[in-house]
Amino acid sequence: MSRKIGSLSVSAIGLGCMNISAGYGPADESESEALLHEALDIGINFLDTAFVYGAGHSETLIGKSLSAKRDRYVLASKCGLSPQGIDGRPETIRQQCETSLQRLQTDVIDLYYLHRVDPNVPIEESVGAMSELVRAGKVREIGLSEVSSDTLFRAQTVHPVAAVQSEYSLWSRTPEYGMLEACQSSGVAFVPFSPLGRGFLADTASDVTQLDSKDLRATIARPRFEPEAFAANEKLLVRFRQIAMDYSCTTAQLALAWLVNIQDRRLVPIPGTRDSQHMRDNAEAAFIKLDDSTIQTLDALINDSVVTGSRYTAERMAEADSEEDVTSNQK
Repeated sequence: MSRKIGSLSVSAIGLGCMNISAGYGPADESESEALLHEALDIGINFLDTAFVYGAGHSETLIGKSLSAKRDRYVLASKCGLSPQGIDGRPETIRQQCETSLQRLQTDVIDLYYLHRVDPNVPIEESVGAMSELVRAGKVREIGLSEVSSDTLFRAQTVHPVAAVQSEYSLWSRTPEYGMLEACQSSGVAFVPFSPLGRGFLADTASDVTQLDSKDLRATIARPRFEPEAFAANEKLLVRFRQIAMDYSCTTAQLALAWLVNIQDRRLVPIPGTRDSQHMRDNAEAAFIKLDDSTIQTLDALINDSVVTGSRYTAERMAEADSEEDVTSNQK
């Protein structure tokens, strides 16, 4: 099963490649390399990485592992964010693209996102630089990450935008406050990252007291994983587990199936994992059909209004350009 992102044909569920380097504690490089090869073998051809993941390690590992198989996968990466912070200046975008191409051992990046909007640089200037990369043959399609609808529309006056990537899952609904509609009306694909709620919807997450100090859930995504908030959120999983059992699937598969069933062939989730079986399960979720009643039940069961805690710390939320629900539960 495949879906379209601009001129690109991608697997209905991709692989987020932050986990293979960083974000959720230490990673084993040999296991990550084996996972990348297995992804291609089971039909996942859409790999999503970024300049900033593991301070370049994710891109380097993909290049090292898969350069000989470059024709078998669609490669997405991102610019405008580094360990030093957000920087959307044209000269930075050009420099980061060159560095990424070297790390990835490729001549072209299929889908190149602006990772975050730089508040000090007009979006038209950042996208203009990315458009130059397309004309130079170094990038095939342009995307934006964590942006508002207004930013998307402004960017499109400079160059066609193939995809928008933002956090989206049953428990993170920000894109529903304008972006999904904007993408649908503009023919832009939408790519949900963290579609499993950083492991919560996969029923594999722990509260912050059990996490590595470098785990995102213990740092920038901490609010929902604070012990009290996490205990409250876990209660939502009781009914969720039962629905998964009714469909003879895992909770992770159910969460992904909700995404691939709610809009007509426009959403391409990119769950990240280091576990081979989890990756296989994720890929199979594309073939699970949910009836309308189940979709509505899930929609009401887990959403922003019942989840305890914001999705990021206040400092990280301030960096986001995307729309936010003013009624979002911040308790």
